[in-house]
Amino acid sequence: MLWKKRRERLQASLENLGAPSAWERGLVEQVVTASLTEGRRARRWGVFFKLALLAYLCALLALLLADKFTELWAISSPHTSLVDVKGIITADSQASADKIVEGLRDAFEDTHTKGVILRINSPGGSPVQAGYVYDEIRRLRAKHKDIPLYAVITDIGASGAYYMAAAADAIYADKASLVGSIGVLLNGFGFVETLKTLGVERRLLTAGEHKGILDPFSPMNEQDRLFAKGLLEQLHQQFISAVKQGRKGRLKDDPSLFSGLFWSGEEAKALGLVDGLGSSGYVAREIIGAEKIVNYTPKDDWIKRVSERFGAGMVAGLGSALMLTAAPALR
Repeated sequence: MLWKKRRERLQASLENLGAPSAWERGLVEQVVTASLTEGRRARRWGVFFKLALLAYLCALLALLLADKFTELWAISSPHTSLVDVKGIITADSQASADKIVEGLRDAFEDTHTKGVILRINSPGGSPVQAGYVYDEIRRLRAKHKDIPLYAVITDIGASGAYYMAAAADAIYADKASLVGSIGVLLNGFGFVETLKTLGVERRLLTAGEHKGILDPFSPMNEQDRLFAKGLLEQLHQQFISAVKQGRKGRLKDDPSLFSGLFWSGEEAKALGLVDGLGSSGYVAREIIGAEKIVNYTPKDDWIKRVSERFGAGMVAGLGSALMLTAAPALR
């Protein structure tokens, strides 16, 4: 072995230097033995840490691929396809039109799909994003006439989220879900009096008479206010038209339906906003007839998923929570 060869070479070197005394030889042997023992210990720990690192990487890889293997197994037989709509609907969120539409297209194109569920838990958001999804659902339903699509509202399906749901063949919710809020808002703050109190002069230069219409440090005149109200009314009518077209006469004749109010799932059923009470599992099992559910919601790339597991996603979440916007929203 290597350590024996080293010991023999050291002993040969000592012999060339002359015969050492007994205590010197013993001391040298102890030093050599301790050095060789320490070297063997270091090598063993090195092997241990390498194996531990390999095991950790294998476990991490298995964790990342587990969902994919499960999906590959599930999609090989008839199933219900599911796409999630979670959170506020914006172009750069998980509930963006691009991500939702991507999942819907994959679900409809799977030859084993017996029905599609759009599972909604959202307070609303961008009318543009909601409109994109609404139009795509209608297009996919026309293209795949034998595959029904059902919207299932969990905690909340309001405003822009209900806009999407209205395109479904039928809408289901829990009796305690919050449903409705068919309206449009444009919100912000005015700090005109605050500037006066602080003695600050506002200097705003624009090219265009109404370019500063939403400036929070300038007063809003009556003409600008009427213009903004007219814009919101136009968007509201688009929303109402889409809901009526999607619900196809199932809505009750109640003037409060389009007032921006929202109701429990039980009340929403009585008003015709939803067709029945039930969960995604209920719809898959009892309505579609394919109890196995495969989730087609697009997932983030594996690098982002790993970083989020180590806490990097907290930074992005904090930034989103602090984001302010003055864009019209269906909420």
